[in-house]
Amino acid sequence: MSKEIRLMKGNEAIGEAAIRAGCASYFGYPITPQNELTAYMAANMLPAGRIFIQAESEVSAINMVYGAAATGVRAMTSSSSPGISLKQEGISYLCGADLPAVVVNVARAGPGLGGITPAQGDYFQSTRGGGHGDYHTIVLAPKGVQEAADLTFEAFELSDKYKIPVLVLADGLIGQMMESVVLPDPVDMAALPRKPWAVGHQARDKRGVNHVSSMNLDPATLEKANLKREAHYDMVKKELCRYEEMQVEDADLVIVAYGTSARVSMSTVQAGRAKGLKIGLFRPITLWPFPYERIAALAEKEGRKFLSVEMSMGQMVEDVRLAVNGRAPVAHYGRTGGMIHNEEEVLAAAERMLNA
Repeated sequence: MSKEIRLMKGNEAIGEAAIRAGCASYFGYPITPQNELTAYMAANMLPAGRIFIQAESEVSAINMVYGAAATGVRAMTSSSSPGISLKQEGISYLCGADLPAVVVNVARAGPGLGGITPAQGDYFQSTRGGGHGDYHTIVLAPKGVQEAADLTFEAFELSDKYKIPVLVLADGLIGQMMESVVLPDPVDMAALPRKPWAVGHQARDKRGVNHVSSMNLDPATLEKANLKREAHYDMVKKELCRYEEMQVEDADLVIVAYGTSARVSMSTVQAGRAKGLKIGLFRPITLWPFPYERIAALAEKEGRKFLSVEMSMGQMVEDVRLAVNGRAPVAHYGRTGGMIHNEEEVLAAAERMLNA
């Protein structure tokens, strides 16, 4: 069967991929630059027999996700930076209850209300757990519209597999740009595996009433649960690290970038190579788990340098430094406030580092 191809905005592609992945319930609240995603779900979830609710706030939306996820259905919300901040308590509750869910952040400039233009200043919040307690979410970072659709579709599979919320971290440029998208085939929702841990009583599954909660008032029992969850995270780290490499084998300088910054950096590598500069690109696809081991291996080459390119004042660069662990020089180049660097700016920064 031939694949369906459409010209779509990134926000719309994310929404369509979620529907095709079997998203049964979407709860959202409008915020730029992800509004088209909420609008797309409003127009298409109900005709598909699914649930769409525009909540009265971001806090309400994430708690609705918690409730839906606890019943075992595939549930999702989306927002943009300050809205995601408001959802952090609910995301912590989801992690504390070991519930699967998908959260999409079409990031914008900050801090505070900031602006509505693209940014990557949410890296710390996304990869360190923006709420309270010891937890992680899987974080997937698309570089374009096609990958935004692909990773959103896969996010539901990964979340169900690992019982961990998955955050798709895009940015306003990816959400707003239009590209042709090869859409995935819809899943058969009736064929999705049963979730025997879900709340409620379902005679067809011959199971009784379950209880889902993130609360545990006994310190010893809570510590045991946290240690068990941490061991689960260690397994995810071993199984899920993903990245893409571009001409790193002989590179004297490796640019590390994700999302829109990686798109710009791909052109930078090509321009640098045309000038005889040995520049390569390392693009993390999973921001958590972060590919520390592969970057550490790349740092073994004598004389190699690393440049973290971000639309922020420098956040992922700290993970690059942790991975390199002093074996090679690491620097950062970035724009902030919603400004997007171009190929020439990144190439100039790369040349400065190569000549340092």
